[in-house]
Amino acid sequence: MDANLAPEAAIHDVIVIGSGPAGMTAALYAARAGLDTIVLVGPQLGGQVALTWEIDNYTGLYEDLTGPELVDRMVKHVEKFGARLVYEMAAAVDLEVPVKTVTTDGATHRARAVVVSAGASSRLLGVPGEKELTGRGVSYCATCDGAFFRGQDVAVVGGGDSALEEALFLTRFARSVTIVHRRDELRAGPQLQERALGHEKIRFVWNTVIEAIHGEGRIDHVTTRRTDTGEAGRLDVTGVFVFIGHFPNSGIFAGKLDMDEHGYLIIDEHMRTSAPGVFACGEIADPVWKQIGTSVGQGVMAGMAVEEFLSREETFAGATA
Repeated sequence: MDANLAPEAAIHDVIVIGSGPAGMTAALYAARAGLDTIVLVGPQLGGQVALTWEIDNYTGLYEDLTGPELVDRMVKHVEKFGARLVYEMAAAVDLEVPVKTVTTDGATHRARAVVVSAGASSRLLGVPGEKELTGRGVSYCATCDGAFFRGQDVAVVGGGDSALEEALFLTRFARSVTIVHRRDELRAGPQLQERALGHEKIRFVWNTVIEAIHGEGRIDHVTTRRTDTGEAGRLDVTGVFVFIGHFPNSGIFAGKLDMDEHGYLIIDEHMRTSAPGVFACGEIADPVWKQIGTSVGQGVMAGMAVEEFLSREETFAGATA
């Protein structure tokens, strides 16, 4: 037996990789169906939701609720039905066999089915103050957080479609939106450019990068640097929305599961991947919407699909025994 085999040594029914809304919902449905389910938490319990300042766009949760508070509720909910959280991160997988193997830095876990919900990550600016003020003015989702900046001045970093789309969305709430772009021309499509360039609430700061984000518990300004002259500057804003790229956390599945040219896992209408018994849900398979609600919906489908798959496998095994 592998010396690193998980202590329980049993073959689980389901391993869920990732603990965001999609993964936790899949685990909830699997556990409620009586399946032996473990969740490999990954690098951040709750995924990107844990970094969200406040949630008001998930139906039924209209009270003041922070991301960490929602994560705490999710944990209690899945554990109520018997799913077990394992605070490890998947490092390697073997998915081409009936009993799948997921190896972490601490153990080797085995299961008859796997749900991949490792999520996606926003590319960071990597500047002082970004990490400390994430959820306190720094955001990577205008749709999620824009309503909290009513009547305020905010900055959007980026020059592609996502940056302009989110900037236009922010004009519904913010007093002004300053788009900070490191070049002197945009990469976004012509229609988006026309709308943004002509919007009365949007202004552009060209050839500029943000050097640092400042504030005590909340952003009050950022310092900038021009990329052509090196000149320093300052923007008095209370929000910074970063849209410089977004990538799925699918590295360990390369060559093992089919994915598109951007690394998003390809799934069918039943959340099935290219490997039998392996399902995917949430942002690792969603290049478009990236919302709590859509991730939860995919998690529901993945959890139900896993139960259906394992029931069919048991029926087949019984018929051939």
